[in-house]
Amino acid sequence: MQQLEKLLNTVRAYQPSFDSEIVEKAYAYAKNMHEGQFRSSGEPYVTHPVAVAQILAEMKMDVTTIVTAILHDTVEDTDATLEDLEKNFGKSVSDLVNGVSKLTRIESQTLEGKQAENFRKLLLAMSEDIRVLLVKLSDRLHNMRTMGGIKNVDKRRRISLETLEIYAPLAERVGVHFIKEELEDLCFEQVNPEARESITNRLSYLRKEGIDVVDAIIEELTKILHDVGIQAEVTGREKTRYSIWKKMQRKNVAFEQLSDIMAFRIIVDKPEDCYLVLGTIHGKYHSVPGRFKDYISTPKPNGYKSIHTTIMGPRRQRIEVQIRTHQMHDEGELGVAAHWAYKGSNRPQERDVTKYRWLRELLEILEQEQKPEDFWEHTKLELFQDRVFVFTPQGDLIELPNGATPVDFAYAVHSAIGDRCVGAKINGRIAPLNSRLMNGDQVEVITAKTQNPSPTWERFVVTGKARSHIRKYVRNQQRDEFIILGKAMIQKVFRQEGYDFSEKAVTGTLKHYRLDEGDDVYANIGSGVFVARDVFKLIFPSHKAEIVKRPSEHMDQAVMVRSEDSGGPMPIKGLIPGMAMHFARCCHPLPGDRIVGIVTTGKGVTIHTIDCDTLETFADTPERWLDVSWGDNDDEASVQVGRLFMTMANETGALGNVSTVIGRNGGNITNLKITSRSLDFWEMTVDIFVQDTKHLNNVIAALRATPEIISVERARGR
Repeated sequence: MQQLEKLLNTVRAYQPSFDSEIVEKAYAYAKNMHEGQFRSSGEPYVTHPVAVAQILAEMKMDVTTIVTAILHDTVEDTDATLEDLEKNFGKSVSDLVNGVSKLTRIESQTLEGKQAENFRKLLLAMSEDIRVLLVKLSDRLHNMRTMGGIKNVDKRRRISLETLEIYAPLAERVGVHFIKEELEDLCFEQVNPEARESITNRLSYLRKEGIDVVDAIIEELTKILHDVGIQAEVTGREKTRYSIWKKMQRKNVAFEQLSDIMAFRIIVDKPEDCYLVLGTIHGKYHSVPGRFKDYISTPKPNGYKSIHTTIMGPRRQRIEVQIRTHQMHDEGELGVAAHWAYKGSNRPQERDVTKYRWLRELLEILEQEQKPEDFWEHTKLELFQDRVFVFTPQGDLIELPNGATPVDFAYAVHSAIGDRCVGAKINGRIAPLNSRLMNGDQVEVITAKTQNPSPTWERFVVTGKARSHIRKYVRNQQRDEFIILGKAMIQKVFRQEGYDFSEKAVTGTLKHYRLDEGDDVYANIGSGVFVARDVFKLIFPSHKAEIVKRPSEHMDQAVMVRSEDSGGPMPIKGLIPGMAMHFARCCHPLPGDRIVGIVTTGKGVTIHTIDCDTLETFADTPERWLDVSWGDNDDEASVQVGRLFMTMANETGALGNVSTVIGRNGGNITNLKITSRSLDFWEMTVDIFVQDTKHLNNVIAALRATPEIISVERARGR
């Protein structure tokens, strides 16, 4: 009861007229439902939800949130139902508890899948009411504070890593910095206890040695401001151990090289006083170039406002100074909680909507992803990165992760703009789409109605939103190709066994495979998940195999296909129009080689040369082999990659002579890799665009006639 009384007194301190009866009723209900349950530490379980409510009360949250915190584990861990909560405490409490509760029955088998499903539900709930997140963060904070009760070291580390990757960044995003900093420090203790202990010892030593210095700096700054008529509160704050460690890692410096482990705050009454303080401080001390940030004129997306500057301060020490008003300070510590608190608002005000742009983007990622593990990965991408701030041509501010590109910017503006992006201007100049954006850049996106996302974009984008949209497009495009390929493959089996193909027969397998439509069966066959002959056997279980040879209507038709490495479309006989196809990198087939097609899981058809060593691995699965051949190609612009392995003398100008010989013989080097080098010789692989085997042989002959070349041959399996 002492715990409950402390909670009630904390709420009365900021809301004297509140009705304590509803909180007492919630406590009695939770105590009854959790009767007989104990935490890992041995304490009665009900102490946990009340401790969570205490954290929220110290943030001055409304009574509905306090009641939610007390009840937040009842539905998940007891026989209580949401209907019971709605009946006894109202729909708002019931909805909030539902949002905080984890999923109790998850079909996903992987740990990351379970984490992702839980977070997916939390995200949807907090998009409706951000108080769900505040309760969840307070819940996680108390769990981390009492982590010592968990004996399993691996479990403690796993929970700490999850907290560090997801919940600490979420706390920062909604501006609740005291939770963010404490979570980081508690996780640091579990993830890297040796580093934390080392920094703690060094800070303790510096604290003893430098306490007079800190007091002297505060006194001098206060006097300087008082002399010019500015009333201000000056305090000194030690940076957190985790932030010090991160800075040591980021800048690759030792602890002794850090000169700004203290941050001094100057708190004034009015925003205009912040700039008077800044002018006074910069007039008295030298500022450190590149270390000034004005978050008052350009607030962070979570609403954080302050001026940060670093100066060579009193006693010639480099110190960081943060300048803000009392209101900015409160919002900087409590973030979104400062808007909810006891002001009677149930939703953020209209002016606060921009703070939740990141939340809308996470919801978009959720809509794009099929696998929970992908959503989990892209969520961490979206949350756990340093930020850069860039501008649209209209002057709107867009916040992006460090290392973001114009494609990330385009998707941040609107997903449709990202999908149609063909180019970009950075500060008025045309720039590549993989350019890295810098703070203050103005970015203009160039679009075209005929453009679609390129799979190559995924190699350089850094935002989860951009990556999820690109993957969705590629996934849909591949699915269409797999459906065409899979349907052709099952039709081929029907013909071989003497049956007329029937889509109705394929539809009859849906129940067995637990699929929704026939296209799902075709897509699984085309991607290699299902074997076409196995599907046929399921349709005709009593059929005895007897191959009936019938000419394929496609066998004599050359289908124009393009691989990702090809310089133009290549005609292949034996494929169906629209088939997903690529050329094997183990043998680099060229027109003129005898070839075979192998149905490869997730890739469609892979074209190999008939003598490729890799084909031995498919000897036991003849149903995956396709009889293919090169068609006639009159287009001289169509080229394919041929790979050479050569040894050349290490002489001045030798490499230039080699590239000249290749160019004179119509080849074009697309990639070159030196595999071994010595004082006398270099060994290398060279990829060359050529038209066919005859063209490649001509290049090889010309190279063998070059004095600097010791040996050259077509590479196989390199």
